Amino acid sequence: MPDQIIQPNGRLKPSIVQRSLIRVDTLIRLRWYAISGQAGAVVVIAMGFGYEIPWSICLLLIAASAGLNILLTWRFKTSHRLEPNDAFTLLAFDIAQLGVLLWLTGGLRNPFAILLLAPVIVSATSLYKSHTMGLGLLAIVVISLLAFFHLPLPWDPSNPLILPDLYVGGVWGALVCTLLFTAIYVFRVAEEARKLGNALTATELVLQREQHLSALDGLAAAAAHELGTPLATIALVSKEMLHALPEDDHMREDAVLLRSQAERCREILGKLTSLSSEGETIIEEQSLSALVEEEVQPLRSFEKSITIHHHGDASSEPHVTRAPGVHYGLGNLLDNAVDFAKREVRVCVLWDETTAQVTISDDGEGYPPALLSQLGEPFVSGRKKGKNAPQRGMGLGLFISKTLLERSGAKVTFSNGTKDDDEHLAGAVVTVQWPRFSQAAGDQSDGAQAAQGFIRPQLTAHIA
Repeated sequence: MPDQIIQPNGRLKPSIVQRSLIRVDTLIRLRWYAISGQAGAVVVIAMGFGYEIPWSICLLLIAASAGLNILLTWRFKTSHRLEPNDAFTLLAFDIAQLGVLLWLTGGLRNPFAILLLAPVIVSATSLYKSHTMGLGLLAIVVISLLAFFHLPLPWDPSNPLILPDLYVGGVWGALVCTLLFTAIYVFRVAEEARKLGNALTATELVLQREQHLSALDGLAAAAAHELGTPLATIALVSKEMLHALPEDDHMREDAVLLRSQAERCREILGKLTSLSSEGETIIEEQSLSALVEEEVQPLRSFEKSITIHHHGDASSEPHVTRAPGVHYGLGNLLDNAVDFAKREVRVCVLWDETTAQVTISDDGEGYPPALLSQLGEPFVSGRKKGKNAPQRGMGLGLFISKTLLERSGAKVTFSNGTKDDDEHLAGAVVTVQWPRFSQAAGDQSDGAQAAQGFIRPQLTAHIA
């Protein structure tokens, strides 16, 4: 999955939702439990109660299932994960084997008929929808056949149990309804968990990438420090060569060139060193307006117009730490706005004594109203781009941006603008708002505490 998430430009591209493959050891253990239960039931009914039952054929079917388990144990390591098609085949075999056992022991009149649902539920947790639907259809076919075709239920011959057909029909309906409801419910829950897990993995990868980029200045300084000694040696040797060579020597020109290039390398390394020392406060801390301008600047080369409006007292503008997650989150939201805008993107930077806010709006078609409450969830994407625009994504970008920004204490909301709104454009509107220290000082919520680590305290203390 990781190579499907991040493009060379650092943005996201659609990713395939991964399934958690079933470990062969897990399936083998579950099948041993089923085999033990089947064998125990046959022995108790045949020998304990003394009821007439084709026990030899039943034990032969159970032995076939046990043999398959032994073959799986011999063939695969316990840590091996079965491919979806292989797991589907095994679960289909279990449904067929249990169906034949039930045919020999009373069909739907046998209370153990409910166990036909188990393989379908196992499939719903780990396999694809097509596999689960196939197993569900097979189970319904087996249940339907058992309603009409089966041997007598093992029972006391002196007091035969006769169940009306209406009751058997009710059992059939109950099994089918339970199968459908349980399979759909389990599949939806497992699917949401898979999507959330994949999206969180993508978030961690993006954040890790941004942190690596932010650490480049430190790496550059370390490289400059390591290269300083050999470079000084080259400069010293070239200087001695210049002193030793006569003016008319043809090697003197090469020595002069070597000396000048060594000096140039020394200047470059000096700049790299200052990147992590002298300029550290500039890199690690910036005003909110500078943060927004830094993210907008690379997008100005596009044909869309991007305007920035500031609302607030310049003397009390908040300064923020240079957090990689915030840079990525704002950058991705701006990138989306430029992609979907027709002609213009408007960014409003607002601050007062209690909050700092960045609002991004575009003049595109906006978000579908039906999806507004779901935006920011993984794999929810509703906006359609223009004819020549890139393919629509899977919603991971909005989820990751929202997650990273909320880690800094921000509250992210999505809405649509109106034509009567002079402040925002009539397309999609994204609002990112942080509480400032004057408000958050007594607030112990996670968001307020995270915001205290993002918005610098020294420039907000005098506001309170």
